[in-house]
Amino acid sequence: MEVKLLLSLPEGLEVTHIERTDGILTISAVSTQKSVCCPLCSSAATRIHSSYTRTLADLPCAGQQVRLLLQVRKFFCQVATCARKIFVERIAPFIEPWARVTTRLHQMVQVIGLATGGMLGARVTDRLGIQTCWMTIIRRIMALPTASVEEVAELGIDDFSFRRGRKFGTILVDMQSHQVIDLLPDRKKETAAAWMSTHPEIDLVSRDRGGDYAAGAREGAPQATQIADRFHMYKNLVEAVELTLARCRAEIRNGAFHALSEEEREVVEPLSLPTEFVSVENWKPAPDACTERERLSRRAERHDRYTQVMALRAQGFGNAEIARRVGLTARTLQNWQKKGSFPEAGRRRKRPSCFDPYASYVLSRWEQGCQNGSQLYREIKEQGYGGQERQVHRFLLPLRKKVRIIQKAESAHMPLQDFSAHDAVWLFARDPADLDVKEQTTLTTICQASETARTTYQLVQEFRHMLHHREGEKLDEWLAKVTASQIRELQSFVLGVERDKAAVVAGLTLPQNNGLVEGKVNKLKLIKRMMYGRAEFPLLRQRVLHAL
Repeated sequence: MEVKLLLSLPEGLEVTHIERTDGILTISAVSTQKSVCCPLCSSAATRIHSSYTRTLADLPCAGQQVRLLLQVRKFFCQVATCARKIFVERIAPFIEPWARVTTRLHQMVQVIGLATGGMLGARVTDRLGIQTCWMTIIRRIMALPTASVEEVAELGIDDFSFRRGRKFGTILVDMQSHQVIDLLPDRKKETAAAWMSTHPEIDLVSRDRGGDYAAGAREGAPQATQIADRFHMYKNLVEAVELTLARCRAEIRNGAFHALSEEEREVVEPLSLPTEFVSVENWKPAPDACTERERLSRRAERHDRYTQVMALRAQGFGNAEIARRVGLTARTLQNWQKKGSFPEAGRRRKRPSCFDPYASYVLSRWEQGCQNGSQLYREIKEQGYGGQERQVHRFLLPLRKKVRIIQKAESAHMPLQDFSAHDAVWLFARDPADLDVKEQTTLTTICQASETARTTYQLVQEFRHMLHHREGEKLDEWLAKVTASQIRELQSFVLGVERDKAAVVAGLTLPQNNGLVEGKVNKLKLIKRMMYGRAEFPLLRQRVLHAL
């Protein structure tokens, strides 16, 4: 009895013998059922025909493999009209007919497979004492039944990538139950429309601002209200604002200069001779010769491509044909066209360096006339500098090229000389209450320096307030203000809103949002990465539907 409880065998089975050989625990058991039911006519039978032994694998015990030798009997069916005269007693659900493993071992392998996958699952089961292979684990996962989607009133839809930028699929989420209900092998509008057409009960579709899902929802669920995701709306607006600030960089810098007093201009104007100003906080070392050659080579290649693109465009070719010929994407060509000139590569951010604490000292000694790199290295080494002398010489190289490094006190007289649209756009997009004093000062300076920037900031804050408070009824008024501002980058955003206006208004009014779907996509990415990108769509679908 104690052994039976330890092994957790079901009622009707009795352990007769236990032995351990070659690391395998072999358990012999017999069935003690008085009578069994015929699987065909369900009548009770007591007449025994014969018996035989079934060899089964069971869950491991204390890290040892368990082999179950179960003696089962054959019975005569006592119903004369039954087509089955002899049958084997069933011990379900502990053991399924014709199975070579117990149900609990079968379920354990499925759970491990869903959590880890095939190859990794085989390594885990080997450590646990379960003898199986990765293909068996895959078969167990694929054998799991997938529940059919009964009714879904609010559908969330988004894409995910099998391979980033190359192949995409679609994830479908029930917005009410927060459950993934299906995956689709692509993101074509026909596939999404076909799925939605089988669910006429859908009355709301939450999606991003992509045209494929919008068209798919119109065709497959014309009765549903479409909701454009608020995050993507604001993201599109922020991208347009960044382009606006990049275009107005010269206007902002000149406006900041003219806002200075006469005394401040007298200090700044003599400093206008050098070609570049860098604050001491952003002082970067000169790149090594190899890196600089690579940068110049890449720039020359990009410039040649830009020249080729301009020549093809002058011949009347469209972006799609030019992209095919040149080997670029259509989006890259659109971005080049918006800039209107050769797109120089953006400046890389400065990385923290052990030289940074000594930058002010080295700059002051340089201005005092000490321009010997070895001498400066020895001085800061005595102060605790732990870097190499070569690094010091690389930091001094910009000074030798007449690049002006400005101390904190001096940079206060030259506002916005290191202005970056990529950094400034987040001052425009955030809540003013979340900005610190320095950020508020910078934002005020930008708005005072440029009328375009000031108008853009007002429009962005109005849209942010409208979005956060779900005031979709104010959208028409806001669109009219943007149109009247004649800021061309924002006009492009307005055109996109007009094409998808009903969904945008719904997104600014209704509480539903696609953030739930985005969260499911992130979890899907974790599962996909565990499969190393080698599994096909059916296995990914099984793992996602049963895990999420």
